[in-house]
Amino acid sequence: MTSPIKDSPDKNSLRTCVSSKGQFVYGVHKPHFNITNLREKDFIKAIGVLPDKTEVDNNTNFPANDVKEENADIIYEVPNPFPFRGTTYINSAWADQYASQPERIKIEKRDSFSFQKSMKTWLKKDTLSLEQINDLYKTLPRPVIIAIAESSTDPDELIELAKTICTFIFDNNSNIPKGLYFKKDKNGNAFPDIKDYTLYEIIANNRCLPDVYKNAMVLVPGIQGTSEITGDKHINNQESHVFEYLRRNSYIPWGHFAANMANNSVRYSAGELLLSDMEGMRSLYYQRTYIRLAEQLHISLSQVSSKQPLSDETIEDLRLEIIEQLSNNGRELNFNRSLWGWNYGFGYSHSGYNLHASHQQIHQQYAMIPKYVQNTENADNKASISSYSSGDLIEEFVLAYREKTGKSFFNNYISAINSNARTDGNLSKEASLKVFEDKNVILFVPKAQTSQFELQLMPKKQCGNVLEADLSMRKSIDRAILIAIQTIESLGARMVTSIEFSKRFDLDKKHDQNIFYSFLPKLPMSPGAFSEAHLRWINGHYPEDFALACRLVMKQPS
Repeated sequence: MTSPIKDSPDKNSLRTCVSSKGQFVYGVHKPHFNITNLREKDFIKAIGVLPDKTEVDNNTNFPANDVKEENADIIYEVPNPFPFRGTTYINSAWADQYASQPERIKIEKRDSFSFQKSMKTWLKKDTLSLEQINDLYKTLPRPVIIAIAESSTDPDELIELAKTICTFIFDNNSNIPKGLYFKKDKNGNAFPDIKDYTLYEIIANNRCLPDVYKNAMVLVPGIQGTSEITGDKHINNQESHVFEYLRRNSYIPWGHFAANMANNSVRYSAGELLLSDMEGMRSLYYQRTYIRLAEQLHISLSQVSSKQPLSDETIEDLRLEIIEQLSNNGRELNFNRSLWGWNYGFGYSHSGYNLHASHQQIHQQYAMIPKYVQNTENADNKASISSYSSGDLIEEFVLAYREKTGKSFFNNYISAINSNARTDGNLSKEASLKVFEDKNVILFVPKAQTSQFELQLMPKKQCGNVLEADLSMRKSIDRAILIAIQTIESLGARMVTSIEFSKRFDLDKKHDQNIFYSFLPKLPMSPGAFSEAHLRWINGHYPEDFALACRLVMKQPS
């Protein structure tokens, strides 16, 4: 099997789909080949029968001669705009099926399910006593119990399951749980008496569990540990309430924060989120980031001494003062990059695999990244190496792009999005990649999706990080993030990882690196295997059709 391509590519070219002319460029495979047949024997046998009793055999699996393929499926090879994110391969045979019906691009919703009701039907009984139900649960294998806890949409069933693994304290005048029974460890520390933590977490993450039980099990502050609440935000007369939890001993070095919907504002679904919820969570991120930058620059923080959240105006004043100090005094920042992410949704397999990192309530995480980390090889001399940030990979590529093309990558990227031509060249079909835009930002489908449902969000003008984002830009980003996650959920996604790629705070403003956000849903049939480990992202639709599917279900948040 040999390639029909004779010419070698330019060795100085960059592996990106954004050309120096501000257009998308990508490859088109039109495979045709001959394969030498090296099989020694045939193993032909009957494998079944048709309704008319005609025998079906496997004769076609054992060709007598060499194999000749003259017209295999066309495959589009689309380099990611950012080379370190790999390449997307679009199978035309799959994608063509959706091109005429983009509304079919979705994940089917799960059916309602109640194991108790199924058992009543099977036993032909109208009711089962609690004792019978609990005896039944005790006889079921654990994988079955896990599947019930994860999949059941029956609130009563989930309550009874929860009662098998922890003991609730109920209000004397109602059937509302107000707490749990605790026990102490050998050091005298109190912790909830839970018989099966995995099952406990699965039940508490099930949206169909009544909120009063969610609150008692995982939402009320303190029930999950001693993490301090270091900020909160009330919006719309407390209709939206967000807590900021400090995670001291974090997997992120130097700790991180979680902007978590409070227990009096229960949100388990993106469809339940208000715009004020999103603004509250993001406001805590902006506020904490600006305060930590101000502390490094020795800027007075008298305006935060009253233990009140900062207003939008105060946050904006602080942002401008930080920018002025950074440009004037040349002080070095020990923490010069931000980290933001959102694991939305939860899933757990009966086989014992945790399918996503999120748990209990909608929340977002953020941290500051140190500029350097000590190098162990030269520990005595206190030598250091640069600490890792994904935004640095963008910086390196943007510099290389300008060096080789003389152009701004992000300006070209936006130009390519605005002038996009449909991937398969069909002029009668949709050509736009855009899902939503306003005066500040654009939400779009990347030409090379690294998840089949990926969306990206980017400013339409230069803005490299949240410090360079003024109040108007921040409002646009907040709204567009909510639109993105609600749109993806409307297409059936239940688990989505969202990440922010941003520029260093102390990088020259002339460096034209833009902040951008990537929304990466997990799909039922895309587990992340051989191809994905090679950064080869397999797609079954054209990005333009997915953009149309998003626009068909998109709603403006309120």
